[in-house]
Amino acid sequence: MTRRGWVSVLLIAAVLVAVVVFAPQVPLLIFAGVLVAVFLRGGGEGLGRMTGIGGGWGLLVFLLLLAALIALFFTNASQGLFQQFGQLLAQLPSAIDRLEQLVNDNPWMQQVRQRIDLDRLIPSGMGALATVSSTVGVLGNMFLVAFIGIYCAISPAVYRRGVVALIAPEMRPRARAMLTDAGGALRSWLTAQLASMAVIGVLTFIGLSVLGVPLALVLAVMAGIATFVPNIGPVVAAIPAVLLGLSQGLDQVALIVGLYVMVQAIESYLVTPRLQQELVSLPPALTISFQLMLGYLFGLLGFALATPLLAVVMTLANRHYIADYLEGAQPSSTSSSP
Repeated sequence: MTRRGWVSVLLIAAVLVAVVVFAPQVPLLIFAGVLVAVFLRGGGEGLGRMTGIGGGWGLLVFLLLLAALIALFFTNASQGLFQQFGQLLAQLPSAIDRLEQLVNDNPWMQQVRQRIDLDRLIPSGMGALATVSSTVGVLGNMFLVAFIGIYCAISPAVYRRGVVALIAPEMRPRARAMLTDAGGALRSWLTAQLASMAVIGVLTFIGLSVLGVPLALVLAVMAGIATFVPNIGPVVAAIPAVLLGLSQGLDQVALIVGLYVMVQAIESYLVTPRLQQELVSLPPALTISFQLMLGYLFGLLGFALATPLLAVVMTLANRHYIADYLEGAQPSSTSSSP
C-alpha cells in the first residue's frame, strides 16, 4: 500500500472514530437506513425481474405496494391489534402480582428473590417503558431511517461512488468489492431474518390459540418482531405470554414455555439453516457477545442492529482479511511442480 493509500485509510478511520465518540447514534441510524435500502432495493429488483419492468420501475411499484399495505393496516387491522396491545399492558401488572404471590408462597423462590431484586427486573406498572426513549425521538429516528433508506435505494450507485472516491485510486477496486460483499451479506441476512420472523409469528399464533392463551395475536406479533434480534429477543417476547399464563396455573405456564421452545427449535434447526446457506455462519456465543457489547456502548439501537452488523463484519473479515490478506499472502507450496 502506498503512502497515499495509508493516508486515505487513516483519515477515514479517524473520522469514523470521531463520529462514534461524539455522535454514537448517527452511524447506527445510517446503518439502519442502509438496511432499509437493501430491503427496498431487493424487493424492487425482485419485483422487476418477475414482471419484466426493470429494477427502477420495480422499486417504484414496491414502494407503492408497501404504502398501500401500511394504509390498509392502519385503516382496518390496526384497531384490533392496538386494542389487544392495550389489554396486554392492562393485564401485565396483575400478572406480575400473581408472580410475586407465587414467589412468596414458595420458600425456595424466596431464597432466589433475596439474591435477585425482582422489582428491578420487572418494574411494577411497566413504568420502565417510559425510560427507553421518548415517543417523539423514536418517531423522528424512524422517519430519518426511512428517508435514508428510500434515497439510498433509489440511487445506490451515487452513494457507492462517493464512498469509493474517498479511497486512494489503487485501493478502489478492493473498496468496491468490499461494498458489494457487504451488501450481499445484508441482503442474505435480511431475507432469512424476515422469513424467520414470519414463521415464528405464524407458529406462535397457532400454538397460543390452541392453548387458549388470551391476546394470542398481539403476543404472536411481538414474538415475530422480537426475532429480528436473535437469541435474546425471543426470550424477551416469551415473558408476557408466560405472565398471562400464570392466571391459568403452572401447567399452562409449562405448556407455553414448551411452545416457545418448540417454535424456536423449528426456526433454529429447520428454517434458518435453509435460508442462510449463503450467509456467513454466526456462532451464537459470538452473536450474543457482540449484542451485549453494542448494547452496552450504544443502548437499545446498538443491541437491535448488532446481528446484521456482525454479519457484515464476519463476511468482510473472512473474504478480505483472512482469505485474501492472511492466507493469500502465504507462498503456495504447490507453485512449482516437477
